[in-house]
Amino acid sequence: MTTSLADHLRALPDESLAALLQLRPDLVVPVPADVSALATRAESRVSVARALDGLDQFTLQILDAARLTRDPADATTSTEAVLATATAGPHPPAPTAVRRAVDKLRALFLLYGPEHALRVAASVDEVSSYPAGLGRPAAELDPRTAALCADPAKLRRTLLSAPPSARAILDRLAAGPPVGSVPPGALRAPALGAEDDLPPDLTNGGAPTGSPVRWLVDAGLLVPVSAGTVELPREVGLLLRRDSGPLGPLRTSPPPVAAAPREAKVVDSAGAGQAMEVVRHTEALLEALAAEPAPVLRSGGVGVRDLRRLARVVGQDESTTALLFEVAYAGGLVGELDLPGATTTRHGADQQVLPTGGYEVWRAVSLAHRWEQLGRAWLTMSRQAGLVGQRDERDRPISVLSAEAERAGAPAARRAVLGVLADLEPATAPTPEEVLELLDWRAPRRSRGRETAHREVLAEAAQLGVTGLGALTSYGRLLLADVTEADERAADPLGLHADVESGDPSSTVRALDALLPAPVDHFLVQADLSVVVPGPPDPALAAELDVVAEHESAGGASVHRVTTASVRRALDAGYTAEDLHALFRRRSRTPVPQGLTYMVDDVARKHGGLRVGSAGGYVRSDDEALLAEVLADRRLESLAFRRLAPTVLVTPYQVGRMLTALRDAGYAPVPEDASGAAVLSRPKTRRAPARVPVTTRSLDPLATPKLSTPRLLGVVEQIRRGEAAARAARRAPAVVRGGAVRTAAGPMPAHSHSDALAVLQQAVRDKALVWVGYVDAHGATASRLLRPVSIGAGYLRAEDDRTEMLHTFALHRITAAVREE
Repeated sequence: MTTSLADHLRALPDESLAALLQLRPDLVVPVPADVSALATRAESRVSVARALDGLDQFTLQILDAARLTRDPADATTSTEAVLATATAGPHPPAPTAVRRAVDKLRALFLLYGPEHALRVAASVDEVSSYPAGLGRPAAELDPRTAALCADPAKLRRTLLSAPPSARAILDRLAAGPPVGSVPPGALRAPALGAEDDLPPDLTNGGAPTGSPVRWLVDAGLLVPVSAGTVELPREVGLLLRRDSGPLGPLRTSPPPVAAAPREAKVVDSAGAGQAMEVVRHTEALLEALAAEPAPVLRSGGVGVRDLRRLARVVGQDESTTALLFEVAYAGGLVGELDLPGATTTRHGADQQVLPTGGYEVWRAVSLAHRWEQLGRAWLTMSRQAGLVGQRDERDRPISVLSAEAERAGAPAARRAVLGVLADLEPATAPTPEEVLELLDWRAPRRSRGRETAHREVLAEAAQLGVTGLGALTSYGRLLLADVTEADERAADPLGLHADVESGDPSSTVRALDALLPAPVDHFLVQADLSVVVPGPPDPALAAELDVVAEHESAGGASVHRVTTASVRRALDAGYTAEDLHALFRRRSRTPVPQGLTYMVDDVARKHGGLRVGSAGGYVRSDDEALLAEVLADRRLESLAFRRLAPTVLVTPYQVGRMLTALRDAGYAPVPEDASGAAVLSRPKTRRAPARVPVTTRSLDPLATPKLSTPRLLGVVEQIRRGEAAARAARRAPAVVRGGAVRTAAGPMPAHSHSDALAVLQQAVRDKALVWVGYVDAHGATASRLLRPVSIGAGYLRAEDDRTEMLHTFALHRITAAVREE
């Protein structure tokens, strides 16, 4: 009868082994050397824990039933015993559901063997100490308690005689876990009349005095397992659960959601409106960073003062601004730039955070493309933005972009929460509590203790427009599917999946584009020189408005205003007066106000009236009165102007400083080159070095490759070959395996080198099989069964009898050769 997992795996066909590797892909990396190594890895604590993490609550309870029904003699159970235990409660599940769960556990090899003699994989008891929340058998805890439990009638009488406070403790421990902590001295007998002064017993819920725990210990219903810990024996726990069943309440399907589905169009419209706001707020955040970069703290991250400043600019609270900041950084739109002459340290001291070159590309694409990049970055980034503002273990505040906000499990948490929403009927909006209940049923080992993080995911999904009115939007569903598919491609270890980029918009972009208002390429100029854009501007129009107008308000229809400063900025960027007139005539759907025409002409007439060059720096103008005004202007005294000629002023300072001072004073100077020609250009914008967005990396740092069936069969074949080699090595002659024998005089070669050569030469002539012992390049001794083909030039060419492949061996590394009998 099969007694070990290795023996059981050896008896399986290749297709069954491939199915195991497909369900538990962590067993493939690296490929096991043989079946014994595969079995050892499948029963290791880490691999078993990963397999258990993916099981739902009902399947875990059925595994607990198998653990509870094991025969102490041979540690086996049966499907019928598991079925009897699972259906012993007041609301038994369907037998078919129990059998499906058993089949799932057997497919994962957490249970293995025939149905009448199932075994539980090793390490399951290490990973989960208390099956179904029940303690260890009394025989393993205390002989006195074991004797009590061996008499069912006496055990019931003792239980019925327990005081109410003691019974409350028993009920609490019976629900699991079966271990509770007691304060020091709670198990000692109190002084006479001092019982009311005792501290609470169990930190696992608490009891009013120390006497109940002491009574339970004295009665044998609780067993002290350490100085401050007591454990409820399994027999007592099962007796207390007689009304609910040994496994507790069983639910074969996820808990229902009470909310009825909403109208899908309403959900998508609400989400799309929020998506527009997210893109607008992110752009405002990045523009604020471009205007005034945020310094990097020496401890890493951006300080609270800068976050508050950016929050005021964006018009959002600090938590939302921190989320947008983290998402923009993960999407490659924000990066660090070393200051000139600064010394770079590990945490980026003397650095600034500002937009990267990718921001310019991001601004040039459509609104749906921009949101998709942000959505992908959020879904895949390994950072938990909700931690910003909290305190770390050293009681220091966690700042934006700091290392303390890094969480490797954050992407998996987002996918789990969105996966729950995606599996519901479209446009269904469950409450956060219902989502947590669903997560707790689907993967209790992963979800318990992470309720706060899951609530943050729901809040962030609503803030980013992934959900609308609490339901997953249609384009959010597509985004989740696209990211999951991309992650599966990224998990390909050999890169055999072709990553074809067609250049067409993704399904997420197409779905969101259909919901967003169409971009407009025009605006409406009002008499007060305000410019109204009746919809989201296309990238070309937005770029022009950034130059020629000041932004005033945003929303479904954004408002800009043309001012003297904005016209001067456009002229500085290279526009002429005629270019501006043509732009307003081409873009405006309303007549251009006469006041706007006059303003453009008036500013253009003054623009370039002063010419700046280098002396240090000089200013020249044909208007002598204007130069006299500049020379007399008190605001420009710091430039130390002096007149060289009626039309020329010079200063010892550089041109850049002089240009800034003149413009701040309200003048409109224009720089010129050595030939006297005006130099007109848009001011250079500093950008951080380009960063790789997180969306191009693997989603889960612990992800394992998902291989196709043919490749899995190839892995199985490799394992089989390793098994055959190990089996062959075990039956090789001792002289070949050891390479040397020991005599009374000490170690000596088992065969001389000439003897080994003679055996090999005869085997070449006879085409016979030979056991060959040799020393590999690492100094390890090995043995193989070979069919020699030829010997020459210091090498042996031979065919491996197991793989039927030709190999070459250096003759000086061969230690022994023995003919196969």
